[in-house]
Amino acid sequence: MSVIAPDLGGTSVPGRPVRTRSVLVRLVRRPQAIFGLAVIALVVLAAAFAPLVAPFDPGEQFFEGLTLEGAPLPPNAQFLFGTDLLGRDLLSRLIFGAQTSLVIGVVANGIAVLIGSIIGITAGYFRGWVGTVLMRFTDLMMSFPALLLAIVLAAIFKPSLWIVALVIAMVNWVQVARILYTETRSLAEREFIEAERSLGAGSGLILWRHILPHLVSTIVVWATLGISTTVLLEATLSFLGIGVQPPTPSWGNIIFENQTYFATAPWLVFIPGVAIILLALAFNLLGDALRDILDPTQQGRAP
Repeated sequence: MSVIAPDLGGTSVPGRPVRTRSVLVRLVRRPQAIFGLAVIALVVLAAAFAPLVAPFDPGEQFFEGLTLEGAPLPPNAQFLFGTDLLGRDLLSRLIFGAQTSLVIGVVANGIAVLIGSIIGITAGYFRGWVGTVLMRFTDLMMSFPALLLAIVLAAIFKPSLWIVALVIAMVNWVQVARILYTETRSLAEREFIEAERSLGAGSGLILWRHILPHLVSTIVVWATLGISTTVLLEATLSFLGIGVQPPTPSWGNIIFENQTYFATAPWLVFIPGVAIILLALAFNLLGDALRDILDPTQQGRAP
């Protein structure tokens, strides 16, 4: 199996195929990529096997989970990460919250990449009034601050897991569209594309067999990098109270619920905050490594 690395250096030869095995070999030689993969694998496994891994039910309130004054317990032998303001085990809520962060991260970013790919490739290939309309719409969406637009959309629709994923996708597709528009427009002017047109190949065939394979590496990189942005945006919306709603745990609403105890029980904010940062960092490191490997200017260099 192979993907096609884009070759935008001015020659008329299609991009060189990059073997998947070769990509994986170069990937595991990079310490930052190994760290990113390890963190992602740990979070994915914890989320996938949450009922088996979590020591307690995430919604169970323990009478012994609060002090005599009704304050959360610090980390101890029974509750490894302590308890929250309702006496629930923080570690169990973090493990089940990983499911929410991953589902929204993958689904929302997948929808965003799909929308951005369709709009960017269509605009870059057909150009003319089609490209103008699509890219002016993209520019219009880019003019709105992403967080502000997400807050407005989340406030209009009743917040839920899938609504939050859709809202995030609606504000995150523009960067993908802009990048793919530029690359598609450059590819569409290449000699081998003109040769295909002169031989009578239709637009659908050219897009599927000659344009899209050259964009696979770019799409893969942006799909990986975009998950970190999506995870951060979901956490922000949940922290503001307009994301995933309790009692469904998410790392953002765990911080939101416990922020009043920041001074007296800092672990309630610090631990989920570190989890969010680590997961976002892991996807960024993996995406950066993939970009370096799949970028034709990096081919042949030592990893």
